[in-house]
Amino acid sequence: MFYADATGFENREAEVTHEEVTQEQDEQQDQNLREGIREGASEAEKFAYHGTVRDHGREDTVEFIDVVKRFGRNTVLDGLNLGIPDGLVTMILGPSGTGKSVCIKHMVGLLYPDEGDVLVHGRSVPDMTDDELFGMRKKFGVLFQDGALFGSMNLYDNVAFPLRQHTEKSEDEIREIVSRRLREVGLGGAEEKMPNELSGGMRKRAGFARALVLDPEIVLFDEPDSGLDPVRTALLCDLIREVHEENGGTYVVITHDIASARRTPDYMAILWRGKIVEAGMRQDLFESDNQFVRQFLSGDSAGPLGME
Repeated sequence: MFYADATGFENREAEVTHEEVTQEQDEQQDQNLREGIREGASEAEKFAYHGTVRDHGREDTVEFIDVVKRFGRNTVLDGLNLGIPDGLVTMILGPSGTGKSVCIKHMVGLLYPDEGDVLVHGRSVPDMTDDELFGMRKKFGVLFQDGALFGSMNLYDNVAFPLRQHTEKSEDEIREIVSRRLREVGLGGAEEKMPNELSGGMRKRAGFARALVLDPEIVLFDEPDSGLDPVRTALLCDLIREVHEENGGTYVVITHDIASARRTPDYMAILWRGKIVEAGMRQDLFESDNQFVRQFLSGDSAGPLGME
């Protein structure tokens, strides 16, 4: 981790030219257009559809508190407040480019907020030492969009990799765990296959098995339906539900796929313009009166969300 040393910079008077001011105004206007915000819109107009977060009645496994994250002049998370309920499958939905994957990176300490805090089991992730962060990450299993398998390893070695890296288990113990997890995701007997021999759906399931081998308390799914046809998406959604019912834990699924939203989560949160529009149990959101939520979950062209 690298920190900028302010003492290494010379003091100089900032000289802002007319061209620099114009460029900054143009960039901000482009961002507003992408987000569907009219020029001169107030905070109340920008967040007119935001703010309904229903109590889920459980402890928060992960909590975002007034989180702001900027990349250059682009504010991706803009005062995000969200609790991920313990023991449920939570789905974070929203239009493309609204910061859903950025949320995952904050949970595991790959990104830190510019303002606010992120808590995992009540502990601040930004305040953790490197050793504490390493230990905290062992609580997580992650399924990446493409499965993220090592191309030079067969399926067995891919799934066994975390056990060999992070435990002192014997090879017999590792074989028992890997075989059980592969059977669990429907890949029993495919141990010797290489990643290039697997279909997209099989790679996703292999990544899922690998995410489970350390018995994580929290499993993160970054757009697991990406690149899958509707049938395989439905099968993967059902698999996530089945494995969760068998193993428990806290699952967080990032997606913008509405079919997945109808099948997978217990709890849902819809993210737009860096804040939660509405969060609650799945049935509550599909019955919501919020215009944005209704438009997004129905896929209707008419409503607050445009071609951003």
